[in-house]
Amino acid sequence: MNITTKFKILKPANEVFEAIVDPKKIGDFWFSSSSERWEQGKSITLRYDEYEAEGVINVLEITKNKKIVFSWGETEVTMTLKDLDDKSTIIEVIESGFNENDPELINKIVDQKGGWVYMLSCLKGYLEHGVTNLRASFIH
Repeated sequence: MNITTKFKILKPANEVFEAIVDPKKIGDFWFSSSSERWEQGKSITLRYDEYEAEGVINVLEITKNKKIVFSWGETEVTMTLKDLDDKSTIIEVIESGFNENDPELINKIVDQKGGWVYMLSCLKGYLEHGVTNLRASFIH
């Protein structure tokens, strides 16, 4: 079982990629902080100061400007970047590995799908318009 979310961002793939893997940029649209640059084989600590939360991801695969794969908890996330031209990118996020026998499966999938739509909206606002105050505004 997996969920897929796709967005078009009016920036080249290298800018989208760097926003995610660069710890100086990720705090402007997603997490409060990232312990270091995302690289294949690294374990990265991500913090949400607003929610007093912290988690570790394991970066499984990186292909510069094209693909980021990481695991967190029971699931694996694959982000694929496709250049449409020199000024726009399709980013696709697939989260897989959900336990189909989990009685909370539907709630988890709905929460994760909403989370990805929100994160990608924040990324789009950040990259296209310089908006840095959307992150951590979602209340559920």
